[in-house]
Amino acid sequence: MIDALYEPVYLFLERGGDVLYAIAAVIFLLWLFILERTAYLIFSHNKIVDLAVQEWETREERTSWSAHRIREDLISGVKMQLESNMSLIKMLVGLCPLFGLLGTVTGMIAVFDVMAFIGNGSPKAMAAGISKATIPTMAGMVGALTGVLGQSVLDRYIKREKSHIDDLMTFDH
Repeated sequence: MIDALYEPVYLFLERGGDVLYAIAAVIFLLWLFILERTAYLIFSHNKIVDLAVQEWETREERTSWSAHRIREDLISGVKMQLESNMSLIKMLVGLCPLFGLLGTVTGMIAVFDVMAFIGNGSPKAMAAGISKATIPTMAGMVGALTGVLGQSVLDRYIKREKSHIDDLMTFDH
């Protein structure tokens, strides 16, 4: 069973070249951080918001300048925790197509090496280099597309939560 799953993956990595390992590592890290943000939003965010709101609601004085600064500090702390690792996710999304482009360049260099060694080039001899040029490009684009999907879902949720925390800490008590 495992051999049946391992063989196509091995052949894919063999055809795509060494750049695929780097792309796989970037995609793994990308989805690790996306899952970490998702787990934070599901399990921890509401508790942190409740603690901040509770701290604000237990204050007796909420109209002075210093009370407003304390409110802003509580809100900014929650917002900073919401946006943690989001810039890293965006950077990893941007790295996926760049590693794919690196695979394209290294694959084309392999094609040119074959052409220089054999002469005008036979399609069979150049096929390995063309595979090393196209498969990493595809893998990088697939990684970037899936990462953009995850990132946009998280961004939309975080934007909604940021406006929600402002509404929870009112001045009317």
